[in-house]
Amino acid sequence: MQYEDLDNFTYYLENYEEDEPAASSLSNPQIISLVLHALAFLLGVPGNAIVIWIMGVKWNKTVTSLWFLNLAIADLIFVLFLPLYITYVAMGFHWPFGKWLCKANSFIALFNMFASVFFLTAISLDRYVHLIHPVFSYKYRTVKNTFILTGIIWILATLIGSPALYFKDTLTLPDNVTICYNNFHPNDFHLIVLRHHVLTWVRFVCGYLFPLLTMVICYSLLIFQVKKSAILTSSRLFWTILIIVVAFFICWTPYHVFSILELSAHHNDYLHDLLRDAVPLSVGFAFINSCLNPILYVLLSKRLRFCFSVTFSELVKHTLREVSRSGTISEPVWNAMNLQLCETPETPEV
Repeated sequence: MQYEDLDNFTYYLENYEEDEPAASSLSNPQIISLVLHALAFLLGVPGNAIVIWIMGVKWNKTVTSLWFLNLAIADLIFVLFLPLYITYVAMGFHWPFGKWLCKANSFIALFNMFASVFFLTAISLDRYVHLIHPVFSYKYRTVKNTFILTGIIWILATLIGSPALYFKDTLTLPDNVTICYNNFHPNDFHLIVLRHHVLTWVRFVCGYLFPLLTMVICYSLLIFQVKKSAILTSSRLFWTILIIVVAFFICWTPYHVFSILELSAHHNDYLHDLLRDAVPLSVGFAFINSCLNPILYVLLSKRLRFCFSVTFSELVKHTLREVSRSGTISEPVWNAMNLQLCETPETPEV
């Protein structure tokens, strides 16, 4: 089967296909990608569930806790669908789950990408407004307004990810292998290419470039305007958010780079061969981001420096508490509290 016969096949995040979708064995990049997908599921489900339990159930709602809660919800929804994709790859790109799960699985992947980056952008803007414009922050930075903004973000992520619900389709090949692919049009090559370009650039601009520029500007202004303030340099919230943002863009940059390169693959057989091996790795790398935040909370926990006999959930809870108290407790006092917490159990938040 030649690439010209597969104009509707694209190497999108949700599914990547080969010249021979029914290959009897997986390539090394695909095996590595499969391992990354499995790790994202095994670590992402309990990790994000713990964050949701702490921020959504155990603690009272604050502006900061709502942002982190919704970020964890977006990641949890995504990792719960990962077994479908893992099965698809493991079966040599045979999709046994039907057309509607093909559409839903692809939609959830894009939905998660946009929701996550929009929440990270909102968190960065929230930090900027809170530190640089305190009067405006005091008046408008409320739990009620945060609820409204989170609702708008969920709606935007749904709208921008919704084309997958329309274009994703299933096709049974002559060897009885069913694939889940982007059916941009049955036979109009120019319309296929046009839709491919439009959707790719919309996702790149809305899901990567605009959020990246917004966050870079926010953090640059913060560092420039508050560089002499101990509140910024010692702020646990500032550094936690910054590291999470950097991790997001490190994980997602390869995917967007190869998505843009794919736009030339309609006319370039060499790129087609390159993408066949490169995209599985970039997709797996992007998927890992959905399990990374709870792990970062643990690694960033100062309590980890003082004691190692604590559970994963306690370390996550401790970092989130550090974030919520950021800038309100001096470093020596907080370190002393850490030492004491190693010797006595934590009291649950109410």
